[in-house]
Amino acid sequence: MSPPVAPPGWSRWLVPPAALSVHLSIGQAYAWSVFKPPLESALGLSGTQSALPFQLGIVMLGLSAAFGGTLVERNGPRWAMTVALLCFSSGFLLSALGASLEQYWLIVLGYGFVGGIGLGIGYISPVSTLIKWFPDRPGMATGIAIMGFGGGALIASPWSAQMLESFGSDSSGIALAFLVHGLSYAVFMLLGVLLVRVPRTEKPVESGPSVLAGPQVSARQAIRTPQFWLLWIVLCMNVTAGIGILEKAAPMITDFFADTSTPVSVTAAAGFVALLSAANMAGRIGWSSTSDLIGRKNIYRVYLGVGAVMYALIALFGDSSKPLFVLCALVILSFYGGGFATVPAYLKDLFGTYQVGAIHGRLLTAWSTAGVLGPLIVNWIADRQEEAGRHGASLYGLSFVIMIGLLVVGFVANELVRPVDPRHHVPAPKEAAHVERQQSGSA
Repeated sequence: MSPPVAPPGWSRWLVPPAALSVHLSIGQAYAWSVFKPPLESALGLSGTQSALPFQLGIVMLGLSAAFGGTLVERNGPRWAMTVALLCFSSGFLLSALGASLEQYWLIVLGYGFVGGIGLGIGYISPVSTLIKWFPDRPGMATGIAIMGFGGGALIASPWSAQMLESFGSDSSGIALAFLVHGLSYAVFMLLGVLLVRVPRTEKPVESGPSVLAGPQVSARQAIRTPQFWLLWIVLCMNVTAGIGILEKAAPMITDFFADTSTPVSVTAAAGFVALLSAANMAGRIGWSSTSDLIGRKNIYRVYLGVGAVMYALIALFGDSSKPLFVLCALVILSFYGGGFATVPAYLKDLFGTYQVGAIHGRLLTAWSTAGVLGPLIVNWIADRQEEAGRHGASLYGLSFVIMIGLLVVGFVANELVRPVDPRHHVPAPKEAAHVERQQSGSA
């Protein structure tokens, strides 16, 4: 199922809303914590068990993006968005059945496995098309879409909480909330399926660059280049540093100021988490757009270099100044979001648009790795420090030193990135034939 080619005069600015309809929907994943307490109470689950559907969903996101990326490139964004719609919505419907029958394994299967496939395919579905429509501003274009994934929870969290309050937090209420989610997201994502278009020509912007300008590398060849693995390290280190704060934000700020004359209340800690989510979302569009002006390597120098400085400031002075702690954390989370949104444009600069969606999918395995690594570092060390009798800010000192080291590793990897050797490039006639075949199949 290939998308129709855009007719003459069709505005490329209709593509970002199509992408947003998918990313805002699958961004619900960041609001899973709303369902944790009701599930634990209704089904008698532990905290670890109630987190499993989300954890499996993130693992499947990385795996389906990696293994499905080539199919996304081959079949086009409309096919990918349709698959994402079917899997993500079906995952909620299976979860609704599981909650209704009080069968926990159905919720894990539905939300985690089936819905996780929808997360991965949906996440990469618009990337290649956006870059082809906006060869002059790829960072801004991908930032708009990926901003939706970061902001999806801002909609889903209060909406889910309101439904649970209205329907009840027992198994039948949870089931009804899952059902409403599945049907509502199906309708919303359908807007993207119907709206998405591919450009008619290689130059969708008058007097702009061709989408085939520069080197073009296949996904198969890309993973054989040092540039791919250097970027894998860059993304993994940046995400690990960001998620290290994001995953433990509320208890972290509470611990930091627990021994001071102005401790942080539960309400204030929740407000801090909301601020971090806003910084995460703003960074996705703000920093990725900035990368169009100063270049991708330079913006990652900022993410990694300044990020290390922010961590050092928190480690040294964070417990003596709340404004400093909050400001540094907000900057780090803006870099976390910006790194996600900028990496597709960085891939485009290095490997071209030929199979950039498939290459992006393979690179997202760095996210899956960081999603385990970041929380593991912070939580494991905090637990060990607590067992040793330490408390307050001292629980996190060693973690922050490790995060600084990881960011330095990422900084060095970014410095080592060079243009791809021409021996990996796809011959120009093959590129043109690929584009012509894709567009003729869409007509």
